[in-house]
Amino acid sequence: MKIGMIGTGNMGSILTEAFIEGKAISPSAIIATNRTLEKAQRLQKKFNELQVTASIAETIKNADLIFICVKPHDIYPLLDKYSSSFSEEKCLVSITSPVSVGQLESKVNCSCVRAIPSITNRALAGVSLITYGNKCEGRWKEYIFNLFSFISKPIIIEDNITRVSSDIVSCGPAFFSYLTQRFIDGAVNETEIDRETATTLAGEMLVGLGELLKKGFYTLPTLQEKVCVKGGITGEGIKILEYGIDDVFEKLFQATHDKFKEDLERVYNQFGN
Repeated sequence: MKIGMIGTGNMGSILTEAFIEGKAISPSAIIATNRTLEKAQRLQKKFNELQVTASIAETIKNADLIFICVKPHDIYPLLDKYSSSFSEEKCLVSITSPVSVGQLESKVNCSCVRAIPSITNRALAGVSLITYGNKCEGRWKEYIFNLFSFISKPIIIEDNITRVSSDIVSCGPAFFSYLTQRFIDGAVNETEIDRETATTLAGEMLVGLGELLKKGFYTLPTLQEKVCVKGGITGEGIKILEYGIDDVFEKLFQATHDKFKEDLERVYNQFGN
C-alpha cells in the first residue's frame, strides 16, 4: 500500500508524523509532495525512507490512497486538473470541512472520504472525524477507520454536524489553549506567582483532568461537584465564570458557522453542486 500526501503544511505534516510514529504507516510507504518543496523535504530529513516528489501527478499515479491536505479553495482546481489520474481502484481523502464527499465524488471516479483530523492526533490522541462517500468501497472504509485508529478515536459523522464537530475536535484545542493562557495571565497579574510556575501548574492540571475523564473516574458535571464544595473557594470562582462567560460560547459557534457559510458558498461556486 502506497500513501500519497499532497500538501505537507501544518496538518499534512502532523498527519504524516502521527501515522509514522503511531506505527500505522512505514515511512517507505509514503510519497509526499508540496507546492513549496522544502516543506516536504523537511519530513524526508526526519524520516529518510519517505519519498518526496515535485509532481502531484506522479504522487497520484504511484499511490493507492491519496490524502489532499490543501486549503478548501485549492481542492477544486487540483481535482479538475488531475481528475483522470484518480482511477477507480484508488481512494481519495480530503481533510478540509467545507468540501463535502459528494463534491469530491462529482470530480473523481474513485472512493472518497473526508477525514478531519485534530492537532491532538500528533500525540496519538483525540478524535478524528470520518465521513464516507456514497460510492466508497467497503475495503476502503475499513482501511481508513483502522488507519486513524492508530492515532485517534475515529468517529463517523454526517454532513449536518460537520462544522460543530470540527469546532469541538479540531478548533477546540486552540480555543482552550487561549482560555488557559488567560487563566495563567490572571494568576500572574493578580498574585505573586511567576509565569513559568503558573504555566507548569496549569499544564499539569489539564493533563490530569484529561486522564480523569479518559479513565472514566468522573463526568464533567460530577467532577465539578467533587471540587466545588458548597460555600467554598471554588464556588466563588465558578460564580465569576458564570457571570463573565454568559453566552460567549453560543457566540463562538455563531461566528465559526458564519465563516463556514462563506467557505461553503465559495466551494459551491467552484463545484456547482
